[in-house]
Amino acid sequence: MGTAALRVTMRESSVTAVQGDHVVLPCSFFTSSPLSRLNIIWTLAPSSSPERPTQVIAYDHGQVMEDPALIGRVGFTGVPWSADIFLNDTRPSDAGIYRCLVNNPPETANSGISELELKVLTPPSLPLCQWDGDADAGGSVTLSCSVEDGVPTPEIHWEKLEPEKTALPINMEGDLSGSIQIFNVSSQTSGLYRCSATNVLGTENCYVGLSIYTAPGRPSGVLQGVLLTLSMCLVLLALVLLALWLHHTGQDGWRRRDGKEECYNEIRYTSSLRSFV
Repeated sequence: MGTAALRVTMRESSVTAVQGDHVVLPCSFFTSSPLSRLNIIWTLAPSSSPERPTQVIAYDHGQVMEDPALIGRVGFTGVPWSADIFLNDTRPSDAGIYRCLVNNPPETANSGISELELKVLTPPSLPLCQWDGDADAGGSVTLSCSVEDGVPTPEIHWEKLEPEKTALPINMEGDLSGSIQIFNVSSQTSGLYRCSATNVLGTENCYVGLSIYTAPGRPSGVLQGVLLTLSMCLVLLALVLLALWLHHTGQDGWRRRDGKEECYNEIRYTSSLRSFV
């Protein structure tokens, strides 16, 4: 009489969790033999280094052994009747390909390994904003923005917020960084710029305040007009004050001269005149 084959299957081909979630990784097996010699091993090939798989948790002859780095975060949900495991407080480092290996001697396994992919969604990390270039009028400036983490990969956008909100074209440099180039900068280029890193879990921003230096030169036409008008007003005011002063001093002079003439024209008679015989 032949020995029945052990069957192992994954009920899901992939599982998605948000960072910090509790998640169950399902692994089903069917056996007709006693479970006294049951052996279950879970391994992980991390997304960051798939060529270096590690053992996550194992069950062997009634004993459970966890990866020391995962103690308190990983466990079986119903061993020995179920090979399902759970993960608490999911992290980006938990993402990757999980393999479930089940043995139950004396049965031989018929494809006793099944696998699934765990995706851990994470919000964007805080982006880093920088600028480089010549901030003098007529020069060119490059604004760059990079973000380290985020699943799905964050989308990067640049926009000018002040004095007028304007979306800006961006040059992507890989998946996690992007820049804009501004040529022939002027005073109108000055303002507040924002880089946004966005995915389904949220948005993070960083900012750059750009001030363009304009060398002193000839004043603008409007300023020239204002200065000319002010100069003319000052000259006119000076002429009015001079005319008033001359008019005032002229009246005083005539009064003095009139007083002297009245004194000279006055004829006085005295009784001291003598007669000659």
